[in-house]
Amino acid sequence: MSEIVIASIAVALITFALLWVKPRIEQRRDERQVEQEERQAEEDFERLVASGKATVQGVLQTATRVREEGLGGMLRGSLDQVMGWAEEDESELRKLAGRDGRLAILFSDIEDSTATNQRVGDRAWLRILSAHDRVVRERVEHHSGHIVKSQGDGFMVVFSEPEPAVRCAVDIERGIAEGGRRLRKAGVKVRIGIHYGRAVAKDGDIFGTNVALAARVAGEAQGEEILVSSEVAEATGEIDEVAFGAVREVELKGLEGSHEIVAVEWQ
Repeated sequence: MSEIVIASIAVALITFALLWVKPRIEQRRDERQVEQEERQAEEDFERLVASGKATVQGVLQTATRVREEGLGGMLRGSLDQVMGWAEEDESELRKLAGRDGRLAILFSDIEDSTATNQRVGDRAWLRILSAHDRVVRERVEHHSGHIVKSQGDGFMVVFSEPEPAVRCAVDIERGIAEGGRRLRKAGVKVRIGIHYGRAVAKDGDIFGTNVALAARVAGEAQGEEILVSSEVAEATGEIDEVAFGAVREVELKGLEGSHEIVAVEWQ
């Protein structure tokens, strides 16, 4: 076999390794890294429990309440109770709001999370929540959003304008659908609702009818569905690779009159 033929075969093998083998090795390496991070997070959590600073039962009871009652159930109490999640810096909220005080308010949670928790067990569920949490936080940061509160599998996020909120929602859905092996295996599906309106900021939180409306819109969504209020659709216009479906007229519990909501066709 001539040296030219041998050299050609070598070049072909190197090209094959670069184009096919190397990306797959890197993918496996990334998946192993994610699994290692999740194991480390779980070990840290267990050490916290052992130190007496927290209990698994208490954490799971809190998460279970959020999942079982859903966003709709959480709205049955006063707005102060509804929004009793972890607080963030109030100044960031004021920076995001426009001069008229309007914000794009996004709520998200995992569909059928209680059933998934029971099916996979508490230990696996904590790993799933960790993977889900990572996807949401990375996308929110990428689109310059601000996480106001999070607990269990639910997030409340605000943006200065509706368009980045919609783009973030689409990226979250795609990130979950195309996410790591753990999310795909568990069949995790996220539902999202977005509304655009004025809100009152106090003590790192936001209050008002528009906050409740955003949560109600999210409560109408199914897994892998993004629903937005008509205010969001009108203020957003056209977005690349994203379309709005037909307008639905619905009644939202606790809010007077009928309301128009629109599905975002992202898939």
